[in-house]
Order: sequence, then structure tokens, then C-alpha cells
Amino acid sequence: MILEHGELNIRSGQEAAFQDAFETAKGLVASSPGCLSVELHRCVERPSTYLLLIAWESIEAHTEGFRGSERFEQWRALLHHFYDPAPRIEHFEAVTSA
Repeated sequence: MILEHGELNIRSGQEAAFQDAFETAKGLVASSPGCLSVELHRCVERPSTYLLLIAWESIEAHTEGFRGSERFEQWRALLHHFYDPAPRIEHFEAVTSA
């Protein structure tokens, strides 16, 4: 499993609109082949900052499958205008757990 991690900084005052748009957008990624789960968390100390966590079967399911699909274009149209600056997306694999 690969965990996609993104810190999303949302334009101040746009948080509610972003969360509404995300409700639609999450279905686009959740229904993509290889997507295992989608989570969005809001930072308590910085309420314009969100943590996006998406579990994928493989990195290719994200980078080639989802990003190469029409679903990604719809995702971009729904969400990307809220970001300032553009998010940094990284992929992680488990080392240990308890």
C-alpha cells in the first residue's frame, strides 16, 4: 500500500466552499481503480490548512491511473482554484506499525 500525503493550503475565507467542493471531488478519486481510502483532515491551529490522505494499492494507481484519467481533470476543475500555494503531494510506504 502507498499513502499519498498532501498539505492543502486554502485561500482564506474559502474553507467552507472548498469543503463543499471536496464532497463532490472525493467520489471521483474514491471510485478510481486502486484507491483504498480517502481522508481529509482540517488543521486545528491553522484552519485554512488541510491534510489529504489517500491510500492506493500502488503508486502507479495514483500517478498513472488517476492522474491520467478524466476523473483527475474533473478533480482539478473542482478543487485547484482553492489552493494557495499549490500543494506538495508525496507518497509514503509503511516501515512499521503497532
